[in-house]
Amino acid sequence: MSLDLPLIWAAIMALAVLMYVLLDGFDLGIGILFPLATPAERDVMMDSVAPYWDGNETWLVLGGGGLFATFPRAYAALLPALYIPILTMLMALILRGVAFEFRLNGRRTGKRFWTAAFAGASFTAAIAQGLALGGFIQGVTLHNGQFAGGAFDWLSPYTLLVAAGLVAGYALLGAAWLVWRTEGDLHERARRWAWTAAAAVAAMLAIVSAATLQVHPKVAARWGYMDGSFDLARLLRLSPIPILGAIGLAAVALGLRQRTHGWPFLGAVLVFLSGYLGLAAGFFPYVVPYAMEFRQAANPDNTLALLLGGAVILLPTILGYTIWVYWLFRGKVDADGGIYH
Repeated sequence: MSLDLPLIWAAIMALAVLMYVLLDGFDLGIGILFPLATPAERDVMMDSVAPYWDGNETWLVLGGGGLFATFPRAYAALLPALYIPILTMLMALILRGVAFEFRLNGRRTGKRFWTAAFAGASFTAAIAQGLALGGFIQGVTLHNGQFAGGAFDWLSPYTLLVAAGLVAGYALLGAAWLVWRTEGDLHERARRWAWTAAAAVAAMLAIVSAATLQVHPKVAARWGYMDGSFDLARLLRLSPIPILGAIGLAAVALGLRQRTHGWPFLGAVLVFLSGYLGLAAGFFPYVVPYAMEFRQAANPDNTLALLLGGAVILLPTILGYTIWVYWLFRGKVDADGGIYH
């Protein structure tokens, strides 16, 4: 039996994007929360992500490079449609990386500048990702498989809503990470941030979900919403996805209320996983929503097979390194930047 190579590569790309969103999401969230912290707390916040942040972005490289190599037609259709938010995101991530390193060695004035740069770049990258995601969901205009829309098609009230929701989600991940990894005053402050972010995420999930049903009739039909009413049978088949999100929010709230350390972060991860599965339910097998399926976008099988040979080595290596680093630097971060178990 031959392998379904396009499906295998679609799964690999889906995993890469999910890993990036979850892992880089919490350190983007920490940058978003930076303006709310004291200078001493910011140092601890940076120390809590220092061993991981550059490795987290490996998943972005894998996702972007993998899309170009395995689904070039989708890459050629999506990139022109989303050039501005994607290039903005990349420039913000570059500035953020520079600020992360330079802030450690800056003097008083320089440190203030790089602190502002890190926070601003984190917020900008999150907004740009949200605009790109919203532009993807609302659809891309294609003609004969090529982008045929305008440079600002991605900018709409809907995409701004999605961007706001993603910023709130990243802030929740960042705050929950700090609850898990810090102690003392910063830990208590992070709990308050997590409560606020969780409330914002719950509200934005409801608003964006309702807006999506109105913006994209085909997605609405997938979820059983047609002619102003729901098909109960179809909705029930997909009900585990929003239930998972509700469980995630409940885990965040219960963890914060019971003053546990790891449950809020686990709950935030479940919320993101629910949203990701919801996107898959709305669009699969389309890689360009309702315009191009992943099989249409894929390279020939011989190319995919050659690339899979490299992925068999590369993917376990990245996963193994990620697991090892997170295990090696597990535990709380103290005020002096040390990590203890």
